[in-house]
Amino acid sequence: MSYDAQFRVWRGDTDGGELRDFTVPVHEGEVVLDIIHRLQATQAPDLAVRWNCKAGKCGSCSAEVNGMPKLLCMTRMSTFTPEDVVTVTPLRTFPVIRDLVTDVSYNYRKAREIPSFTPPPDLRPGEYRMQQVDVQRSQEFRKCIECFLCQNTCHVVRDHDENKEAFAGPRYLMRIAELEMHPLDVADRRDAAQEQHGLGYCNITKCCTEVCPENIKITDNALIPMKEHVADRKYDPIVWLGNKLFRR
Repeated sequence: MSYDAQFRVWRGDTDGGELRDFTVPVHEGEVVLDIIHRLQATQAPDLAVRWNCKAGKCGSCSAEVNGMPKLLCMTRMSTFTPEDVVTVTPLRTFPVIRDLVTDVSYNYRKAREIPSFTPPPDLRPGEYRMQQVDVQRSQEFRKCIECFLCQNTCHVVRDHDENKEAFAGPRYLMRIAELEMHPLDVADRRDAAQEQHGLGYCNITKCCTEVCPENIKITDNALIPMKEHVADRKYDPIVWLGNKLFRR
């Protein structure tokens, strides 16, 4: 079934912008990114949108559709009725470059702040050995396509821009948890997670998990276990006593 859909698309740049109304043909089986491309081809050739694979694997076409962070290429038009007005806006948490394209460099800065995988110094490449259960435990986190929808929806930075310097966000706290779970990683990341990367800011509302297109259980399988690991060191009286005695 084909019909004419009503779209409201944000147009503008760093100096400001506005929502503009468009009527765009929609055909059966299409996704929102198809409509944005048709809009570019027929009515707004200067509309800026970031995309690459159109298969939900590159994470490039992140935006907000009717206020919800989504991948444009994975949001099917069949989820709307012909009477719906579909509003497409840029990710709210990051500065707008132009139209639907935002500056997500914050995320790359946070990635560089996390120390890389640290194997035992006496273990050479090719000598790494792991149990399959340990592989499976962190394999889920490797599905991340870095679309930054979780970063965008996390209210710690979405509603408080001043927190960005002290908070790595769910994607990179998940990375820290993944490395902390790795049986061959000898770096102790607990203090850094709390003091440098802002793990304490997270209040486990699970909004990051809800928007993940790969269905990674970010909160339950990464952030909560990491919080428990940090709490063991920081608040367990037996561990506290052991640390005091050990330091002596």
